[in-house]
Order: sequence, then structure tokens, then C-alpha cells
Amino acid sequence: MDLNVIKCKMDEKNIQISLFFKNENIAYLSGFKPSSFSMVIFKDEPILFALKMDLEEANNISKIPVEEFKSFKEIKGLIEKSAPKKIGLESTLSLGICKQLKGAWKITLSDIVDKQRMIKTNGEVKNIEKAIGIAEKSIKSLKIQGKEWEVADQLNHEMKINGSSKEAFDTIVASGSRSSLPHAEVSDNKVEKHVLIDWGARWNGYCSDCTRTRVETEKQEEIREIVLEAQKAAIGAIRPGILASEVDKVVRDVISDHGYEKNFIHSTGHGVGLEVHEEPSLSAKGDIKLEKNMVVTVEPGIYLEGQFGVRIEDMVLVKNNPEVLTKLPGKFNFND
Repeated sequence: MDLNVIKCKMDEKNIQISLFFKNENIAYLSGFKPSSFSMVIFKDEPILFALKMDLEEANNISKIPVEEFKSFKEIKGLIEKSAPKKIGLESTLSLGICKQLKGAWKITLSDIVDKQRMIKTNGEVKNIEKAIGIAEKSIKSLKIQGKEWEVADQLNHEMKINGSSKEAFDTIVASGSRSSLPHAEVSDNKVEKHVLIDWGARWNGYCSDCTRTRVETEKQEEIREIVLEAQKAAIGAIRPGILASEVDKVVRDVISDHGYEKNFIHSTGHGVGLEVHEEPSLSAKGDIKLEKNMVVTVEPGIYLEGQFGVRIEDMVLVKNNPEVLTKLPGKFNFND
């Protein structure tokens, strides 16, 4: 990424120094994802401060200068030498760290890097596409047999064989009546014919996120058709300038027209990148306007409590004509 963009955003907000502690933000700025506590101080140029245990790898990988982190007292001294009027901290930072950085300057909460991460570079899109390809190749070779946890483990193993550093999140395999639980943990139950699988791989730190549901009965197929109709409508609405909440409304309107508005119980989607869940949120409260080169999921679902659930999830690149990055058919039924 262009670090000058971050500096310009700081200048716009009259922030002289920004400090970043979130691992994903450090990876975004430096190319190195720490295994322990690290931070980036960004003045005119960024510097990565890492603990001794990460120093060797950081020096080999980081695209920005690396120094050893020794103490907050030393960091505070560096800040004092610059005599800033305002420093920026991430909104997710703990109160304890904020207290250690108090001084003769104003502290403002700033999500400059998080917001910049929403807009993907061509290289980031390629990493995401690679993660999608790994996930899709892995599911195609999977046999849906045995217990739910066994299928999840097999899928995780396939993704690693195909190049994923690890799964993007805890793989969901929920069959039968358990598929009505949107975030069901895998169980000891034997996989039934009707099964929902939500899975993702990682490549170069970037995530993929996909869901498919295999149906068995006419009723389940009817619900899947409604979900696919809602998803198609939402993808068709995606474009630069549209509010995230408007995309969510498109989905809810379709599902409501079929009488299942009370059975769609989560948001329509979310951004994906170095984290599997990041901004923007495609929800009723989503107040961010979509921009070109954002990557979002579109994942409508209908859940009939105690009976079954259906969710179909694809990843979409925001453009004037949105590009669906996921290639699996919406009615992909896995292998028996």
C-alpha cells in the first residue's frame, strides 16, 4: 500500500503521531504480522517496534524500519521529543495502554488504517482470490461423511494441503435441525443429508469466506430458491456510492415478500481482508458508502427454528458492475 495515503489522512485530522497496535494493522503497514506484542509509530515515516522474540523475523520481512520494543517509558520519551499537539490511537486499544501514553498532548481515537484497509489494492484482491480458490478446491474433494466435527476437520486438512496457512475461522458444519443455528459449533452428530457448511482459507494473511447449503426436501429447496433470489438482488444493487444499509434492505425486502422476514436474523454481509470480519458491515445500521475495490460478502439466510436453515454466501468485489469472486454454483451440493 502507499504509506503516503496514511500520512495525508493524518495531516487532514491534524494528527502529528499515530500509534498502531492491532496485529492486522501492523501487517498492513509493514508486511509482517507479529506473534507477540508489537506496535508501529507513524510520524513522518513509520517504525515497527517488536519484542526481541520477533526481531529476527521482523527484520527479514518488514517493509519498514524495525527497532526493539523495550518499554512504554521509552516510547513515551520518543513522543515527547517530537512535542506533538495530537496523537492518534486505535479505538480498539485497551484503557491500560491509553493511560501509559497520556502526556502533554491530546489523544484522539482514529481508525485511519482500518478505513484504508476497506479499499483493496490489486495485490490484495489477488490474495483474496487465491484464498477463495483454495477453499473451493478443498470443498470439491471433500466427502461429506461421518460426524460433523470429522467433516470440519477433514475440510480444514484439505485447505492446508492446498496451501492455506490455516482456516480463516472456525469451520461450521451444521446438519439437520442444527442448521437453523447461524453460528453452530460442530457437534458429535452424524452429518445428515441437509447440511450447511461455512468455511474459509487464508493466503498471504488474506481470508476467504463462503457458505453453501445442501437441501433434501421440496420445502428446503423452496427456501434455498428464496435465499438465492435475495442474494442475486443484493449483488445486483452493489455499486460504488450505495449505502451498506441499502444493500441489506434489498435482501430483507425480497425475504419479506416471501413471508420470512422474521427468519433472517443476521446482517447481509461484511468486509473481508486480513480479517474475516471487517468493515463495511452490510447491515440495517451500515452507514458506510461502498467504494470501488471493497470486498464484501453477501450471505442471506432463512432459519426455521428447530427445523432447518439455509444460507448462501459469496464474496463480491465492488465495481460499477460488481464481480462475484466466488465461483462455486449457488446450488453446489457437496459430495456424498
